[in-house]
Amino acid sequence: MAINLKKIGPGLLFAGAAIGVSHLVQSTRAGADFGWGLLWALFLSNIFKYPFFQFGSRFALATHKSLLDGYAELGKGYLWLYFLLSLGTMFTIQTAVTIVTASLASILFGIDASLVVWSIIITLFCLALLWKGSYVFLDKLIKGIILVLTVSTIVAVVFAGGLNTISIPLTQILPSSASFLFLAAFMGWMPAPMDISVWQSLWMLEKNKAKNISLKEGLFDFNVGYFVTFFLGVCFMGLGTYVMFGTGTSFSNSGSIFAKQLIDLYTSSLGDAVYIFIVIAAFTTMFSTTLTTLDASPRAMEKASQLLLPKFTQLNFRFWIILLAAGTIGIFTFLRNEMGTLVQIATILSFLTAPLYAFLNYRLVTSKHMPIAFQPSKRLKGLSIFGLIFLVLFAVSFVFMVI
Repeated sequence: MAINLKKIGPGLLFAGAAIGVSHLVQSTRAGADFGWGLLWALFLSNIFKYPFFQFGSRFALATHKSLLDGYAELGKGYLWLYFLLSLGTMFTIQTAVTIVTASLASILFGIDASLVVWSIIITLFCLALLWKGSYVFLDKLIKGIILVLTVSTIVAVVFAGGLNTISIPLTQILPSSASFLFLAAFMGWMPAPMDISVWQSLWMLEKNKAKNISLKEGLFDFNVGYFVTFFLGVCFMGLGTYVMFGTGTSFSNSGSIFAKQLIDLYTSSLGDAVYIFIVIAAFTTMFSTTLTTLDASPRAMEKASQLLLPKFTQLNFRFWIILLAAGTIGIFTFLRNEMGTLVQIATILSFLTAPLYAFLNYRLVTSKHMPIAFQPSKRLKGLSIFGLIFLVLFAVSFVFMVI
């Protein structure tokens, strides 16, 4: 089947949203601490979560509805739960990714302003880019960002691998109980929080307005984005492995401090020749996440508001994006000291709600609300069952470890 590349887009937006802290921080840290030893965890996370992310595109193309419409059809309680969870976490998530982007912008542009100032500048810049709510503009912009990100990351990995003189085994390992919380964070956010499947369905609907996309074209688009996400996860693990493994370096749990440590260590190990590629790869990683999340959360909240509160027509995209930007800036300004607690809460909620979103997505695409011709194959259904078991066991294990 000939694929029209102009119909590629929502899958790359998925990649832009997914390739963030999970890749730059957690994948790199996994390589730094365990070498290639956690490659199995990266593979399992991507394989078992694949169906539930894919169902966002599948449901949208089959029904011309978003997953939020589907949740409402299954029961308004599910949609209210999504609305309240998103309202409680979207500000923290946006703040967390923006402050890492700000620290990298300070390094890239060489302007030593405070992180709060940089964070506000980046938030307002992204707000200006997205103000019209035009999917077409975002679609074109993200293609360039993902291209720069992919090329710069590959160049950095090639340099790091070429300069590495230590033999690093491919032996897979199971971390000790002391490292289990990191493993949970790594697998829980790899490749992304499960609610991004909702964003994927909304982006696919927007793309379908401009281009008449078939199911095969839509799934190809998603697979491209998902493969890029997985591939770059391996690349960042490789960077951590080649540059940091065995150095004994201790990394900060703060995303912004970690980002600076990351750049400094790369530079000292690989030299100034690769510095620009490392910084560009890191910055574009986080900028793409900051931009796509600032677009997707308001887009999802607008749709949820239309379904739950149809009389409140003022709760549109511009209302939610202003509220998100203002809330993010407010956290920068007044709640910086509480960032660690806020991010921890958002992370735990992502872990615990992943099985719920996975179940809802699976139930939707196998229910009467989904045309039979578009329902997943028996093989994909089987993988979904294994994926649900994986997510439930992981969430339960995480709760026991935290308690």
